[in-house]
Amino acid sequence: MKAIKFIPLLACLLAAMPIFGQSKEKNESMKTNSIRLTVKGGKTFTVTLADNSSADALMKLLSEGDVTVEMEDYGNMEKVGPLGTDLPRNDRQISTGPGDIILYQGKYLVIYYSTNSWNFTRIGKIDNADGAQLKSALGSGGVTVTLSLNR
Repeated sequence: MKAIKFIPLLACLLAAMPIFGQSKEKNESMKTNSIRLTVKGGKTFTVTLADNSSADALMKLLSEGDVTVEMEDYGNMEKVGPLGTDLPRNDRQISTGPGDIILYQGKYLVIYYSTNSWNFTRIGKIDNADGAQLKSALGSGGVTVTLSLNR
């Protein structure tokens, strides 16, 4: 009789195992689709990456080390600076909002703290930050930001 009680328990445990495995996979996936953006002398943000070859190429680049970008203000809506390398483009007509991280012409990183509409490649979005917070963190004029993997 004891063996009969054991079989339903074993069946329940085996049935639950894929759920645990899927949960771990989801957690691993969530870890790999975000990076850190640190403003020199200021705040650090988490960026959730887009699902495209441009974001994948950025992750590969960051696996070789941090990337620092010297950025300038443009149009009182964004900061823009050269990445120092070209990434694959996935340009589409899109509207941006505060926190959007865009690849422009395959070689410029753009951080929006306001809105715009143009032909861009979406790289990701800064989590939990509005336009006023970003403008304050990025300051006026030039700013240095560093992109890095979440470790």
